[in-house]
Amino acid sequence: MGLHDWFLKQEATEVTQQILSLTPDDVYKYIVQKFNESIAQLSFANRIVFFHEFIICFNPEDYNQFMDNKRGIFGIIIQESVKQFYDILKTYKLQGKTVEPSSNKWVFRFVSHPDYTRGDKSFIGKLLPGSSQQKEENLRVTFIPRQTGIAETFDINDDILKGFTFYSEGYYEVPYMEDLVLDDKKITNDENQVIARFETIVPDREFAGKKIEFLMKEEEIIVTGKEEHKEGSNIFRIPSDWVNTPHLRIRYDKKENKFFLASFGEKTILNETLVSTSGDNIEWVELPLNSRIVLNGIVGINIFKS
Repeated sequence: MGLHDWFLKQEATEVTQQILSLTPDDVYKYIVQKFNESIAQLSFANRIVFFHEFIICFNPEDYNQFMDNKRGIFGIIIQESVKQFYDILKTYKLQGKTVEPSSNKWVFRFVSHPDYTRGDKSFIGKLLPGSSQQKEENLRVTFIPRQTGIAETFDINDDILKGFTFYSEGYYEVPYMEDLVLDDKKITNDENQVIARFETIVPDREFAGKKIEFLMKEEEIIVTGKEEHKEGSNIFRIPSDWVNTPHLRIRYDKKENKFFLASFGEKTILNETLVSTSGDNIEWVELPLNSRIVLNGIVGINIFKS
């Protein structure tokens, strides 16, 4: 009996480990399943409609396991997924259905959420990649808890997405091919090299209640005020009289994988600590992610991982 009990314990442990460990095949089948579900939910009349953006969320440890031990596997999963998408769409086309995309590309995001446990996964689908103007019924999350294995689907708004951690290396883009044939060479994962995301709300009346977002795509940017006339991908112009022109320089050091800030405005506070104003010699201070910057005691800026 003792041997029998030992065997059952070993078997139970192995089953638990299998449940906790997500495989590439699990992810592939999950994506294809959600693609088919999107067709069933969105199509009407003779028109086939489907999601173009797929956000797949894991537990942080599961995500890291994919990146550490199976680096590059997400790109291969996407290749096979899009091939299957095209095979499915070809079948509908042969049936005389109208198969026309709502976007010119596929977008895949692999993200994590700190509240998920090992083995959990969820899915969020969008018709237009990167579009914030989504109908509520087209922005839904399907969550499968490991404990029950039963899918739960509910509507979400963009604010809920702030709880997810997005990774630049977890972003992939694939052009939509009209001939429904995948070109593997056109799969990219740089998201236009977005390094960080900044958010601010200014007190000026014309922008009351409106959030201003800036995506950092250059390794160094200038945060400047209302009087700034220069334009460019390295210029973060905040339309407020409370921001000096210029006010900040922010740079990203690839080798250290850290952000640094230098202040040129009247007053800059970083995480409740006053930053010295730079003169001829620039004084750089480290800028941690998820920090809060306050300019002249009025305008707040938050920095997030891209």
